[in-house]
Amino acid sequence: MSSTTVITNIATLVTNDPSSGDGSPLGLVRDAAVVIVGDRIAWTGESSKAPATDNRVDARGRTVLPGFVDSHSHLVFAGDRTEEFNARMSGRGYTAGGIRTTVAATRAATDEELEANLTRHLAEALRQGTTTFETKSGYGLTVADEARALRLAAAHTDEVTYLGAHIVSPDFADDPAGYVALVTGEMLDACAPHARWIDVFCEKGAFDGDQARAILTAGRAKGLHPRIHANQLSYGPGVQLAVELDAASADHCTHLTDADVDALANGDTVATLLPGAEFSTRAAWPDARRLLDAGVTVALSTDCNPGSSFTSSVPFCIALAVRDMGMTPDEAVWSSTAGGAAALRRTDIGRLTPGARADLTLLDAPSHVHLAYRPGVPLVSEVWRRGVRVVRQGPVAG
Repeated sequence: MSSTTVITNIATLVTNDPSSGDGSPLGLVRDAAVVIVGDRIAWTGESSKAPATDNRVDARGRTVLPGFVDSHSHLVFAGDRTEEFNARMSGRGYTAGGIRTTVAATRAATDEELEANLTRHLAEALRQGTTTFETKSGYGLTVADEARALRLAAAHTDEVTYLGAHIVSPDFADDPAGYVALVTGEMLDACAPHARWIDVFCEKGAFDGDQARAILTAGRAKGLHPRIHANQLSYGPGVQLAVELDAASADHCTHLTDADVDALANGDTVATLLPGAEFSTRAAWPDARRLLDAGVTVALSTDCNPGSSFTSSVPFCIALAVRDMGMTPDEAVWSSTAGGAAALRRTDIGRLTPGARADLTLLDAPSHVHLAYRPGVPLVSEVWRRGVRVVRQGPVAG
């Protein structure tokens, strides 16, 4: 029989259950406790009402919230693009073409080098409270390299995305149609067994709407569910295509028409916002307020990648979203937990309710608002994943 653990003396518990606590979308419970049985949440409520358990953990007045769900990252790669970033911060603009630099380094790397880099970034994210992550291929762009990227990723997460359509492979620079045929044919056959999702970068300099539709439709026929990089650098067909194909998520959503916003509001596709990319490219911020006011479900993720958003920190992205994208602290926290879960079409994560996975992040702060209020401060003191404490860090001084 599984042992039982109660975490008590929680200053503020974020459940993401509107029927709990204060009745807000975050379902805030003050002076709270959480009971864990095995790898699941068994009970939440006020500390004074907590049932007896085998083990007792004192949260010492910390905030507890669901582990962050990072639903968009690109972690199977080699090399870095420091020189490109330095040049961009010195005045050069960002285009999709920089991906080719990482493709060359990734192809040259061994499996061991790629996996070591992947696990290093996963550990870095875990220390900052991320307990679920999605990650993509897209830096190999050959059948063998895309398949190995997905195989390596699948050893560390269930949320694996085939992104052979990141850019047209340099090997097919003069034959984009030939590359689309490869991505939807032999490459898809090799990659589908290792992935849950299929993605495409629908953008000028990458793939147009017709190519993106063909790629996502082929993936769906192989049992992969669509996601899409949409409307990041310019207005385009990506968002409309995402809703048409019932994509789980349209990611970036920086340049939107009223029709795009309406489509998202009336469909099941989540708008995933990635402020690390705008921060790192000095681009215009996505207008989260516009989306939220229209009733769109919004997720917030890091887009961790070596070119346009080299951060694994969800707390940093929360601070950016509040400061520069019009989100309230409550909305940003919801979007980085329950919103990320919605973008992965998961109901077992992103919330702390009976039956959900026991993935918790403890903040050395009395409120979740401190994630935006104290930007850059390492507030995460403990992380629990599947009912086990996997990170324990010292308190913040002062």
